[in-house]
Amino acid sequence: MPIRPVRLLPGDVVGIIAPASAPPAPDAFDRSVAVLEALGFKPKLAPNVRRRCGFLAGSDRERAGDLMKMFSDRRVKAIFCVRGGYGTARLLPLLDYAIIKANPKIFIGYSDITSLHCAFLRKANLLSFHGPMLNSELIKPELPRFTWESFLRTLMVADAPGSICQGYNGKTLKSLRGGVASGMLVGGNISLLCAALGTPYEISFKNRILFFEDLDEVPYRFDRMLTQLLNAGRLQGVAGIAIGINARCFDPKAKKSKEYRQTMEDVFRERLLPLKVPVVMGLPFGHVPHNATLPVGGQATLDSNNGDLIITEAAVR
Repeated sequence: MPIRPVRLLPGDVVGIIAPASAPPAPDAFDRSVAVLEALGFKPKLAPNVRRRCGFLAGSDRERAGDLMKMFSDRRVKAIFCVRGGYGTARLLPLLDYAIIKANPKIFIGYSDITSLHCAFLRKANLLSFHGPMLNSELIKPELPRFTWESFLRTLMVADAPGSICQGYNGKTLKSLRGGVASGMLVGGNISLLCAALGTPYEISFKNRILFFEDLDEVPYRFDRMLTQLLNAGRLQGVAGIAIGINARCFDPKAKKSKEYRQTMEDVFRERLLPLKVPVVMGLPFGHVPHNATLPVGGQATLDSNNGDLIITEAAVR
């Protein structure tokens, strides 16, 4: 079983890193510090967090060094990513996974951060968290209560968080194939999962609940990514598939085109239903305000009969 980190407590020191792209607004770090202080935590900025290197938040060694400093610092109890963007896969060969494994702590982010979730699970056997980031969600005053409650319930309580849909009133949920399946929860941004294929950081989906989401991908590109996973033999043997809310993933030319265009649901049905496993789409996670916190490496049940994903064991200790 993956190593579970210690739960987050009021007054804990929490690290802030930028392992991928830099936030667009220069004051994002100051606002992040203010939000974490208001929650009762003691934020600690990584040494190079304000650095810039082209489209990256500093050089690869600077960003990898910041990440390793946070894992090595015993005062730091959790590590929050300020944003995703691009660049975390470049860090993977530079990390010391023995140190990470010896110092398990809460690590949370999503999107491009998927590369780190995969590497931590594969190389350090560490459970990490696919969930809201500082610049993307947590510093925004309009963030839904749903996202905050999922975040705090999953990270601060050493009990099974339960249904990720608690308090979600959206009309996005849809069962594509019924059934109930249980297993380890793995996944993240599907573009990054595909990018990990054939690398030492790829994670197995066999007998596991796979979750995925993406942003700004038209249906045929989603078809391409699912086809890549199928052609690589990675989806065969999966226990169940939980699909998030894929923000702005539609074909803007579909209505005006004389050609037949598939919808996202069409793609999911064609590519995934032959696997004969439970499939639910529209679950509240992804590049959307209603972004539930999911433990990558935790135990979960996908109940497609009721359109739900349930975290069945505590993700922290």
